[in-house]
Amino acid sequence: FSAFTSNFEDLGALRQLPGLAVQRLMADGYGFGGEGDWKTSAMLRIIKSMSVGLEGGTSFMEDYTYHFGPGEPKVLGAHMLEVCPSIASAKPKCEIHPLGIGDREDPVRLVFDATPGKGRVISMSDLGDRFRIVVNEIEVVKPDAPLPNLPVARAVWKPAPSLSTSAECWIYAGGSHHTVMTTAVDAEVLQDFAEIAQVELLSINAKTDATEFRKEIRWNSLHYKLSK
Repeated sequence: FSAFTSNFEDLGALRQLPGLAVQRLMADGYGFGGEGDWKTSAMLRIIKSMSVGLEGGTSFMEDYTYHFGPGEPKVLGAHMLEVCPSIASAKPKCEIHPLGIGDREDPVRLVFDATPGKGRVISMSDLGDRFRIVVNEIEVVKPDAPLPNLPVARAVWKPAPSLSTSAECWIYAGGSHHTVMTTAVDAEVLQDFAEIAQVELLSINAKTDATEFRKEIRWNSLHYKLSK
């Protein structure tokens, strides 16, 4: 296999949620999606394959919470445990902390901040009769302050063109809760992949206007209906 999922409510004989194991497998190039998310798992594997030999990293991710102020709005991305160390800014720390879900032993995980730089978060959504890829250009930044009460790997980023416009467009596009975050594969490569796979790709970037973006969604929907 080259991609897999897990679920904290279905761990079988495992004594703890497999945080460290998942992180190490992602670092080796495997795809992963939390809570049975096979679409993100597959997308992560695809982008991991694209990024072989390139600088930067690629990881499973989710929008953990949002910072609306003071200062510039940002996204804090993380997950319960499973963020790939390929995006780490420094040597990760291996730590054990309690986890309030799953009814298992305290799990082991690698804890780190993501490397600052340009990147993108990618979603693949199932529209019923086809798939849609949504890409948001981002800038990963250092956290404004230490995060001692968040003992998991994390990334802080500024989405383009702004958090408000990005979130609005993401919702209209049906973007998913889980994403793939990459600082290795650029937008042009993702667009090439979408064209080869004949999958719709919507880009949220510095030039995006929410009104025009909604029009693009409508035009694309018509295109894919007529092209069947």
